[in-house]
Amino acid sequence: MVVYIDLIFIVNLLIDATVLWLTGWMRKLKVPWWRIILSALLGALYVIMMFVPELTFMYTFLIKFGLSLMMLWIAFGFGSLQQYLRNIGSFYMINFAAAGGIIGVHYLLQNTGDIWDGIWFTTSGGLAFEWKIGFWFTIIMFFIVIYWFKIVQSSKRKFDSRQVYLAEVRVVIAGQQVSCTGLLDTGNQLCDPLTRVPVMVMEASLWEDHLPESWKGKLADGEADKLIMELGHESNYIWQDRLRLVPYRGVNRGAAFMLALKPDLVEVSMNGIVSNTSRVLIGLDGGTLSSERAYRAIIHPDLIQEENKATNQAVVPNHIPPAI
Repeated sequence: MVVYIDLIFIVNLLIDATVLWLTGWMRKLKVPWWRIILSALLGALYVIMMFVPELTFMYTFLIKFGLSLMMLWIAFGFGSLQQYLRNIGSFYMINFAAAGGIIGVHYLLQNTGDIWDGIWFTTSGGLAFEWKIGFWFTIIMFFIVIYWFKIVQSSKRKFDSRQVYLAEVRVVIAGQQVSCTGLLDTGNQLCDPLTRVPVMVMEASLWEDHLPESWKGKLADGEADKLIMELGHESNYIWQDRLRLVPYRGVNRGAAFMLALKPDLVEVSMNGIVSNTSRVLIGLDGGTLSSERAYRAIIHPDLIQEENKATNQAVVPNHIPPAI
């Protein structure tokens, strides 16, 4: 059997450097590239020692664990005990995820006969497994699993950061109420140009039971002014006096109108603080605001200003103020 030590050294250098870089990325640490390379170099040199018979005593759990601690110290420093322990946890979590992913894909691609050929019974009655994973298969799958792991972590990080801006919304109109999860958009400046009343956008499907039957499926076309004209002056629609047309300019499109309703009350619960206001319009969007259905409303930042905030025990009054 021919062993290419230089190839094994380079591959382990790349693997160790990738795992260390991903550990720093997960921990949001800015690490100089030379520290990553120096730490990975130590790990790659340790692998070469397995070909030296006199150094076989170094392949014990304590030596391996001590080496990993030294690699993390070279790459990220010590900082504090808490930070160091978190670096260790992230480092081993990535290693275990990569190893588990490689083994999982390997057995997924095998047929039943190949799996049973690698299982044998010991004299003590236990089971033993023989792994025959190709060198290049291991290398290719390592980087695929690591890339997949990073994508999953990035999605989780985005979701966690977005959770900070989510709030529970309750809207009351003429005794009818609709509740949903909303996303606070700090850059949202949509207001009624005449009254300067802020506009909170909600999915029209939340209100479809309270809208005219002829409007179903038409709000997504973006021609709200035509829908108003279709009602006519003699319409029996009970919320006709609450309808508003709010001009806005969408992305990569010209000016358009958004159909809006004047509510009696809007309650926004965010981070344990409840904000109540009636000075707001509910813009109706005919599409889906979040493809993941994480939220169904876009909250205007003016709705959570200090003057609108109430305590957690705030109770909605029985008397609902009349529509403006």
